[in-house]
Amino acid sequence: MKFEELCDARYSLRKFDSRPVEAEKLQKVLEAGRKAPTAHNLQPQRFFVMQSEEALAKADACTACHFHPPVVIVAVYDPEIAWKREEDGKNHGEIDVTLAVSQMMLQAAELGLGTTYVGMFNPEKLLEQFPEMKGLQPTAYLPLGYPAETAHPSRLHADRKPLEELAVFL
Repeated sequence: MKFEELCDARYSLRKFDSRPVEAEKLQKVLEAGRKAPTAHNLQPQRFFVMQSEEALAKADACTACHFHPPVVIVAVYDPEIAWKREEDGKNHGEIDVTLAVSQMMLQAAELGLGTTYVGMFNPEKLLEQFPEMKGLQPTAYLPLGYPAETAHPSRLHADRKPLEELAVFL
C-alpha cells in the first residue's frame, strides 16, 4: 500500500474482534515505534504491552474508553532520558512518544490491524496499577487488534480542514 493510501485507510477503531494479534504482527508494530525519530536520538519511549486478562482489566480501569481489544499498548517516556530544549527547558519526551505511536498506528493499519489513539486516561491510576511504570510518564493508551465485522470509521473520519487552513506559506 502506498503511504497516501495508508493514511487514508487508517481510522480510529473502536470496535475490536476478539481474535488475538499474532506475535509477529505485534513485534512489527513495536518495531515501528522503536524506529521512530526522537529528539537527539535519546529514545526515551517505552511500551507496556497489556495482553493478559489481568493486565487488560487493570488498564481498562484507568480509562472511560472501553473498546475491549485483545492488546493495549501504553506508551510512556522517561523524563530523565528525554531531551530538554536549552532555551526554555521543554521536555520533548511526549513529542517523542507521539511520533512513535503515530508510526505504530500506521504499521498496524498496513498489517490489517486497527488502533485508536486514546488520550483520555488517568495517568496517576496507571502508575498505581502498574508499578513497573514508576518514574515514567504515561502519554498514550493504544488499543490494538483486528476490526470487528461491524466496525467502520466514524462519520468524522474524513472530515479534514482544507490544506489552505493548515499550511502557511511565507
